[in-house]
Formats: sequence, C-alpha cells, structure tokens
Amino acid sequence: MNILVIDGQGGSLGKQLIVQLRKALPEQPVTAVGTNSIATAAMLKAGADAGATGENPVLFGSAWADLILGPIGILIADSLFGEITPAMSAAVGKSHAKKILIPISKCNCIVAGIPELPLSRYIESAVSTTVNFVQADKIKE
Repeated sequence: MNILVIDGQGGSLGKQLIVQLRKALPEQPVTAVGTNSIATAAMLKAGADAGATGENPVLFGSAWADLILGPIGILIADSLFGEITPAMSAAVGKSHAKKILIPISKCNCIVAGIPELPLSRYIESAVSTTVNFVQADKIKE
C-alpha cells in the first residue's frame, strides 16, 4: 500500500501524522511531499521513508498513491496561503487514492457536522483510519 502524506507551511501536521503512523505501522513505507522545503524536511525528520518538494511531486505522488493524508486544504486551490496550486488540488482530487483529510479551519473551509476537536484527536482518527485500510489491504493479499 502506497501512503502519501502531503503538507505545507511548516509541515507540523504532516510531521505529527508521520510520527503516529510510524508508531502504528512501523514497517509501512510512507512518502512525504511538502509544498515547500521546510515542510518536507519536517516530515523526513519525523521518519518518512522518502520525500520531495513542490508541485510536480504532488502531481506524481497523487497518481500512484493508494492513501493520501493531509489537511483538507490539499483539495482546495490556493489554500495554505497559496501553497496549493490549482494543479495540485486537481491532482489530489482526481487521484484514485482514498483521501484521509484533517479538517483545518485555517483554509477557510469548514465541514458541517464535524465537531471542532484538538488537532491531536484528528491525527489519532486519521492514523486509526489508515491502519484499518492497511490491515484490510493485507487481508486481501
């Protein structure tokens, strides 16, 4: 299963996701793509197996990923203070991958019916959902 974590800004959310994924799925490869080099470096430091920076890695990674994790803004052009280009959001949206998105209101996107929780709770939920997908995929094999 190909897991791709996409983040921007300082990479804090992606870093936290990768730290928790490493604990829950230590043998599972995880690739990090940052919209800037600071985000990529933070996710690599957190334990990602590989990393790349910028628009083309988002386009390329979205095409082969089975699971994409990141803030909800990765689906919204010009979000993350303009770091998500229209091509990036389109690539993530068109990807066949399951998308496990963290509802961050900084993107001016509010998901109705989702309670406002601390970021750590959203991270826990995203990791738990990822573990379930990975385990289900291993059962298929």
